[in-house]
Amino acid sequence: MLWACDMAFAGIASSCPPPGFDRAKLKALAANDWQLPAGTPRDQLAFGLSECLTDPDPELRDTLAFSGLQRWMRSGELGPAVMTTLAEQWQKRLRMDDPQGFSRPFAALALAEIARADRKRPFLSDKQREALLIAGVTYLPDVHDYRGFDDREGWRHGVAHGSDLLMQLSLNSAFSEVDLIKIRNAIATQVAPSSHFYVYGEPERLAAPIMYIAERGLISSSEWNDWFARLASPAPLSSWNQAFDNNAGLARLHNLRAFLSAIYVQARLDERSGQDVVAEPAAKLLAQLP
Repeated sequence: MLWACDMAFAGIASSCPPPGFDRAKLKALAANDWQLPAGTPRDQLAFGLSECLTDPDPELRDTLAFSGLQRWMRSGELGPAVMTTLAEQWQKRLRMDDPQGFSRPFAALALAEIARADRKRPFLSDKQREALLIAGVTYLPDVHDYRGFDDREGWRHGVAHGSDLLMQLSLNSAFSEVDLIKIRNAIATQVAPSSHFYVYGEPERLAAPIMYIAERGLISSSEWNDWFARLASPAPLSSWNQAFDNNAGLARLHNLRAFLSAIYVQARLDERSGQDVVAEPAAKLLAQLP
């Protein structure tokens, strides 16, 4: 069935907007909560909208294409064969060159919706679910484009979108402690980059999967303490006081402090079971930072 779906849609919609749907028609569909007229092939349009996730126009990419796909994925209006084919397509995009910086982040965001749908009502095989995990934990450490929002071009937000995918995966009870550690390690790679100061809410998005991993209770308090200690190491600096000598050090310190603050604040606001194992080391390290 999946092979047939691949064949059916392999040549559809190499451009955006999809054939037969100009911008005005897509906006009309959005205004009607993406309810399609009788006889309109939803699956074909979904594959067309997928092409729009790579488009530099923020209205086509985000306001229309992603919103429509999200609406159908969350309502269960796309069948398992279509969802699985889209998942494979988006995973391929995560590995492709993306000089404009839109394709990979929006593939990650769309895959977060795949992971959510599979968590709510499983449709992926164990092998497909494992492939999605591998895609997520491979993508996030490989993000080096830290562009966030642009007034003309809209969102890129690779770190945040990758974190959203890992958050949805962390919530799925099908994943074991070993899998959660892979997710946690991937998050660690982007907590405190030295080349960029986070200003678009990335620390909060990075913190979210950590909170849900902690809540599952599979990782011990001592393991969390060790992880936070490694995260907060100033190396190669001899101490965090040296961070004030250059922008790279300041960026690392700024981003680390923002992440630890996000962990602590989210834990105290949510007051969910098990989150003290991350709130306490985060608070301790915050008190030690200059």
